[in-house]
Amino acid sequence: MNILKTVNRIPGGLMIVPLLLGATINSFFPQVLEIGGFTQAAFKDGASAIIGIFLLIMGSQLTVKSTGPVVQKGFAILLGKLVAGVAVGLVVGFLIPGGVLWSLTPLAIIAAMINSNGGLFAALTKEFGNKTDRGTFPIIALNDGPFFTLVVLGAAGLADVPFVALISVIIPILIGFILGNLDPRIREFLRPGESVLIPFFAFPLGTGIDFGDIIAAGPPGVLLGIMTVALSGGGAMLFLHLIHVVKRTPRERRNLISGAAESSTAGNAVATPAVVASIDPAYSEIAGIATTQVAGAVVTTAILTPVLTTLIYKWQMKRGIDPQLEHPGDASTQTHSDARARAESTDPQ
Repeated sequence: MNILKTVNRIPGGLMIVPLLLGATINSFFPQVLEIGGFTQAAFKDGASAIIGIFLLIMGSQLTVKSTGPVVQKGFAILLGKLVAGVAVGLVVGFLIPGGVLWSLTPLAIIAAMINSNGGLFAALTKEFGNKTDRGTFPIIALNDGPFFTLVVLGAAGLADVPFVALISVIIPILIGFILGNLDPRIREFLRPGESVLIPFFAFPLGTGIDFGDIIAAGPPGVLLGIMTVALSGGGAMLFLHLIHVVKRTPRERRNLISGAAESSTAGNAVATPAVVASIDPAYSEIAGIATTQVAGAVVTTAILTPVLTTLIYKWQMKRGIDPQLEHPGDASTQTHSDARARAESTDPQ
């Protein structure tokens, strides 16, 4: 039996299989992992700690010369996702009679579409992207929490920018970045951890997903998830493509993987409607249904975002756009096909 080889045959399998296993257990046997001790710490509550280590390792793989492309790419996908979510929300609020589209309110639309799942992004950019894709993580973390939603809905000034949360994301990446650039041997030592840690934070991330949320949200929640993947992911990829065009990047290096991986809804977005309602009572009556719809979008995008990223990867590869060759001057660059060939050659049969 070769479990690892079977999992690797599934696009994004190292992330998706543990994620779905965790979600299945949480949906049908939620008490199984809530027994305390090391079991609960590792398989239920441990995602944040493991992601923190993952971010440190990821930071160690960044070189000084790659920081420019990271900043450009990060703000492109952040703004693309933000503009798409805001545009859809405001169109519904001001141009649709009653300000509601298929029971979806601007509150639910904006909350779901402008906030992304950082853990899923990290895993997908590791599987299909390159180090500059992964390095954008602290930039896209700016959309965490309700701040942008409050600004868009007219509540600017009533909430503080979550600078502490942002700094908490940057610190492990910065530590890894410093260590990796001071000593390349540390970079080489840590490199295998990028792949090893993915299933270990994917499973506890999955235990925060309940398939029952899809049923509770009904078709509007699923629709919101589909809209998020298609429109916010599309917006992120469009802005990233425009950056490539402005920079006159050769067509064979116009990699869009990070834009596709940014098409999800973060689990913490579920709390946004309640936060907004606590600050602006005008939203109190719709906060409950908006919360349910956003939860439906979280589950739907957790399934569809890896599918979109896989499709974009295959579409690019057919056109000769290998993400690993986006920065040809990088001596550490290698193609997925070369890496997989070496892996298979050393794989015990």
